[in-house]
Amino acid sequence: MRRKLVAGNWKMHGSLAENEALLSGILAGMGSVTADVAVCVPFPYLAQVQAKLTGSAIAWGAQNLSQQAKGAFTGEVSANMLKDFACAYVIVGHSERRAIYGESDELVAEKYAAAQAAGLTPILCVGETLNEREGCITEAVVARQMDAVIAKCGVSSLARAVVAYEPVWAIGTGVTATPDQAQAVHAFIRAKVRELDAVVAEGLVIQYGGSMKAGNAVELLGQPDIDGGLIGGAALNAEEFLAICRAG
Repeated sequence: MRRKLVAGNWKMHGSLAENEALLSGILAGMGSVTADVAVCVPFPYLAQVQAKLTGSAIAWGAQNLSQQAKGAFTGEVSANMLKDFACAYVIVGHSERRAIYGESDELVAEKYAAAQAAGLTPILCVGETLNEREGCITEAVVARQMDAVIAKCGVSSLARAVVAYEPVWAIGTGVTATPDQAQAVHAFIRAKVRELDAVVAEGLVIQYGGSMKAGNAVELLGQPDIDGGLIGGAALNAEEFLAICRAG
């Protein structure tokens, strides 16, 4: 039985004071949560989050990493640096990284490999734009994004990873894929992996991301192939985030 995983992606939000209040609020409400919970925070706040969450039931991670191990790469952060702050997770291939910063499928696969080499669990984001959905190529896009990682690291690597399906048209827009729409893509991802390795497919945690909030979490998380959420805006409000965690 797959455990639900709810991970907050704070994106470029937060301050020392705001983080303290948010984390304190989440910690105070964790007693009734049975899902696995994590927060993925901006690099400068990893030390604060590590100090605050060590010994709790909440894991933490980063939102990006370099594919390089070390060297003259000004402004970059390596997987081993993240390990120094006891990160468990790192997001790779978020649609904002792909769209705004031009990260290709191949680069995402390299980052995924770098994360796993350091013992981090990558949260691999896949998903289609509105034009791609309207063009009826959602499955082709998601398959291409998955194939880049499988080609580089093998299907067995997915046993040490999380996949997050995030329809780009539903991220930060307030528009959410219907439970049936989301379930259909999650089922497609699992079936694709099952063709290569049934055991890995059965254990693979596939999150939904894209305007999940307290009001729709129960219905989304009730779908058979939706194993949690990668939460953006709602992760910045303790009660909203906890409500999603409890829905899992």
